[in-house]
Amino acid sequence: MKVISLKEPYATLIQKKHKRIETRSWKTSYRGELYIHASKSIMSDPVTKYAYQYVEKKDLQCGYIIAKCKLVDCIEMTEEWIREIKENNPKEYQLGIYEVGRYAWILEEIEEIQPIPANGKLNIWDYKEEKNELRS
Repeated sequence: MKVISLKEPYATLIQKKHKRIETRSWKTSYRGELYIHASKSIMSDPVTKYAYQYVEKKDLQCGYIIAKCKLVDCIEMTEEWIREIKENNPKEYQLGIYEVGRYAWILEEIEEIQPIPANGKLNIWDYKEEKNELRS
């Protein structure tokens, strides 16, 4: 199963369905099922001030795979696209980094799962469930 590691509180925001667009500086051609891993780090950037309106710090699960979803699209952000998100989905806009040239990963069918302990990795990585092993 493919996995993406996100710093908290972003992983929990996805798990709780407050965030359905993951903003990234890089694109991916991968489409399909994706686990969401909450890395051991907690972000303290300006965007996180909005995050704590929707999740509490006590609910963060650092070091675990906490959700499953489908990555259905990866859109390069344009001024028009960003403006549309800002106007039509202000909550989503507050919970991401929306800049021209960045990428919006569109997530659907988000499900909370029983937490699975795991060490995170950069980029999209593989988690092999049957042996509870990580591999690159």
